[in-house]
Amino acid sequence: MKKPVIDVIIPAHNEERSIGLVLSAIPEGLVREVVVCNNASTDRTVQVAKAAGATVLNEPRMGYGSACQTAINYLKQKPADQQPDIVVFMDADYSDHPEEMHRLVQPIIDDKADLVIGSRVLGSLERGSMMPQQIFGNWLATNLIRFFYNYQFTDLGPFRAIRFPRLVQMNMEDPDFGWTVEMQVKAAKEKLKCTEVPVSYRRRVGTSKVSGTLRGSMMAGHKILWTIFKLL
Repeated sequence: MKKPVIDVIIPAHNEERSIGLVLSAIPEGLVREVVVCNNASTDRTVQVAKAAGATVLNEPRMGYGSACQTAINYLKQKPADQQPDIVVFMDADYSDHPEEMHRLVQPIIDDKADLVIGSRVLGSLERGSMMPQQIFGNWLATNLIRFFYNYQFTDLGPFRAIRFPRLVQMNMEDPDFGWTVEMQVKAAKEKLKCTEVPVSYRRRVGTSKVSGTLRGSMMAGHKILWTIFKLL
């Protein structure tokens, strides 16, 4: 059986302290290309990522979804026979464990899933790695998805893998906080095969731009709920 082509997308905003750790922990030989999308960083994120061998793109418009979309467009512009089979998304803050990437891609390789979410709820959660508002937001959002779409998720975790053709078909649109939940809602609406695998999660390097502030948490929570109801 032909070995699948796996690429990684990492949106990054001011993560010079962590991006090198993330890139060095990605399993050797598993991934073809790592695309770091620099999202208006003012530190040395770009230099560190390039030195570690990543392809670095620039998206000046702030927003997690905007950075992800720029990276997707880059992969879409490759010739059809050079586009990836699977794309893995992860954060640049070293809260995810890149060495666990095998867990995410294996159900897709085995043709048992189109989308795999790395669930922090099912896995090992370091104390203090998720704020109470994050835990509650995850619980509420995943229960709403189950209620409206009859799809079982436990987490909106950023560490996830998806078949690239399926991702392209989704026509992702959200520019910021609603990106992850948009993907899961669209996967449910399109009846994709979805599963979760337990992953480990640790305290991030540095301070979160979202959950680390009350304003950021409230904006993210509002956007996640708005996205679920908008797509009904």
